[in-house]
Amino acid sequence: MRYEGDIYRPPGEWKSYLLQCTVGCSNNTCTFCDMYKAKRYHVRPLNDVLEDIQMATGTFYRETETVFLCDGDAIDLPVDYLLTVLDALYKAFPRLRRVTTYAGPLSTLRKSPGELKTIRAAGLQRAYLGVETGDDALLRHVKKGVGAEGMLRAGRALVEAGFDLWTIVITGLEGGGREALERNAALTAKMINDMNPKHLSSMTYMPVEGTPMYEEVRRGEMTLQTPFESLLEVRELVSQIELSGLHYTSNHASNYLPIKGTLKEDRARILAQLDEVLAANDPSLLRDNAMRGL
Repeated sequence: MRYEGDIYRPPGEWKSYLLQCTVGCSNNTCTFCDMYKAKRYHVRPLNDVLEDIQMATGTFYRETETVFLCDGDAIDLPVDYLLTVLDALYKAFPRLRRVTTYAGPLSTLRKSPGELKTIRAAGLQRAYLGVETGDDALLRHVKKGVGAEGMLRAGRALVEAGFDLWTIVITGLEGGGREALERNAALTAKMINDMNPKHLSSMTYMPVEGTPMYEEVRRGEMTLQTPFESLLEVRELVSQIELSGLHYTSNHASNYLPIKGTLKEDRARILAQLDEVLAANDPSLLRDNAMRGL
């Protein structure tokens, strides 16, 4: 297939046909992320995308059941463009059951409720939203493009439009220290409770060389969490989620301890798992840093 630059997708989309509709990210200012910094954001010509779909039908992709629209924020595409692509996908792949994309908060808020519902009805079923944190000041510091109120409105808009919303948060963005992690966990849990997604994944902040946040760490302006502070923040987050039937994962490569379950149903088991490791205070129980490379 034809791709411009490096391609990224959520871990759960590893079986999906990756169709690049946009190049880069429409926001591309986040201080912790370098995924799209080498790309100038633009929309690929619609005819090129339609040609890619036809090319894919002549390969093993003809058995495709899921498609992920790349790059960083296909929800930013014009509605007519998205409708044309979705129609072409469902016609090309008779076994197709799900089309998904990343969703940026700003691009989501630029769509009206009616437009979001139209896109959802046409077959764009799941949206991955990088919530990152529920702390308003921290969201603005990392230049997410919105504060807490805007992030919550974006998530609620996707839920109300019928999207299968998968939210992603990053523990450790606030730096080290128990007071900071407790505050961030409480604000993030409240954000998720109020947003009411179907899925929640928590990742662990890792400094990426070349990003502004990496420079904050290098200059000593930000102190990184210890591995056990990271687990304590996960514990605080999990303990304050009040939703039922929320699919929760903390098994990304960045995480020190793989965790998966349903909240609140599996909360007691997850907390017991975390408490056992925290009480032992044994680094050998954690994922080795060499295995956490992204």
